[in-house]
Amino acid sequence: MAKVRPLNDKILIERSKADDKSKGGIILPDGAKEKPKEGIVISVGDGRVTESGERIPFQVKKNDRVLFKSYSGTDVKLDGKEYILMSEEDILAVIE
Repeated sequence: MAKVRPLNDKILIERSKADDKSKGGIILPDGAKEKPKEGIVISVGDGRVTESGERIPFQVKKNDRVLFKSYSGTDVKLDGKEYILMSEEDILAVIE
């Protein structure tokens, strides 16, 4: 993968794979699959800058598994893989 360094409070996440089957066992076509709202943190920026110029560190780190808001971030494609670039405020929780 090309090396990507998000800027400021941005985080690059590799979205988890969508399920191929429904809970009832029906195989789903690509158009019917719901995009997962979880993924793995690939890289983080330097943190958010306050009005006073202080940089606030992230609460997440590389390789954390996270849950995020449904319609957050920007989908990007790098080297044939799909990622999502979002602000830390769009992340809801770290899965431990």
